[in-house]
Amino acid sequence: MNGNILIVEDERKLAAVMADYLQQAGFSTSCLEDGTIVVEWVREHNPELILLDLMLPGKGGLDICREIRSFSTVPIIMTTARIEEIDRLLGLEMGADDYICKPFSPREVVARVRAVLRRAGNGATTKAAGLILDESRYLASFNGREMDLTAVEFKLLQFLAANPGRIYGRQQLMDHIYPDERIVADRTIDSHIKKLRKKIAVAVPDEELIHSVYGVGYKLEI
Repeated sequence: MNGNILIVEDERKLAAVMADYLQQAGFSTSCLEDGTIVVEWVREHNPELILLDLMLPGKGGLDICREIRSFSTVPIIMTTARIEEIDRLLGLEMGADDYICKPFSPREVVARVRAVLRRAGNGATTKAAGLILDESRYLASFNGREMDLTAVEFKLLQFLAANPGRIYGRQQLMDHIYPDERIVADRTIDSHIKKLRKKIAVAVPDEELIHSVYGVGYKLEI
């Protein structure tokens, strides 16, 4: 039996179907439908992964995701019928690992759960000239000073750190951060880079790690 999957979904029939398919795939499942009790449940039970609906009674999925990320790196897949780009970007900024838009097939849910757990289980540590990125815990530090990064910012910095000095174009960076080819604005990477630079500056005020190459892209210099 695989680890426990928490399904947070107020549509009981949908939750039951997802639970049935996940159990057939070898997972144990738990279901919650009230958003106000999710965070404390997660603190107490430490699930292996959370399927989190965006629209819930009591407290919304984005707020729940933000609170969970303040104390846990448990993988979170958000499910939603709201397919606007801003919802997807907000979910990722809050630390969600993936998104599934309704309507979806239960088999897709199982496949996404397995894929996210594989990525989480293969967490690696990147070390380069004072920079340490621990993927298993999504922890980043430079010269011993921790940086509070979102999941997207962590992946972006990790990708740049894999080849310091190499210049990556916006499309290359977007393809890495959004491997499911979701549609995002052209300047999304610029926004992530700007926020990442600010957080690096807080931890290491005297270091400029990420450099712009006009008309080409970005590179990490350490």
